[in-house]
Amino acid sequence: MSVTQVPLRPLKRGAIAKLWFGILLLIAAGLLLAWAGAGRSTGVRVKTIEAGSGPVITAADGVLVEYEGKLDDGTVFDTSAGRGPAFFPVGGVVPGFSQALQKMQKGGRYEFTLPSELAYGDKPPAGSPIPPNADLHFSVHVLEVAPMEAIMRGAQGGVPGAGNGQPEL
Repeated sequence: MSVTQVPLRPLKRGAIAKLWFGILLLIAAGLLLAWAGAGRSTGVRVKTIEAGSGPVITAADGVLVEYEGKLDDGTVFDTSAGRGPAFFPVGGVVPGFSQALQKMQKGGRYEFTLPSELAYGDKPPAGSPIPPNADLHFSVHVLEVAPMEAIMRGAQGGVPGAGNGQPEL
């Protein structure tokens, strides 16, 4: 035997089978953990019905939206239909709705479901048709997006035609 040769010892009978069994066991454990954790997602999944354009909405923005909210049984608990679009600060709504908005763009149409823990949990608004621990389903059309800072500056300086005595432009 020369100095450059590496002596190989024969493998014990069944060593390869044990190695493959261990690898398969690790893969199965990983799949089981992934499956168990799949239902415990902390984020909201947003389905894009019609893509919007421009930058993605941020927590520092205000939005003007048309929306409809439903319960699991299809009961509409809130809608902008008949009242006109609704404006609100992205950071001023329930956590799940804020998370969903931050995955949208101006002009887009979206659908998403808020799990109870990201909506109202066991304390829904008093007098609302939302039962405790209800998941909420929404359809949203984003009409306008603007930074809240700019909106607040406009409100302090007077918004044309907003009943502040200034003529509309």
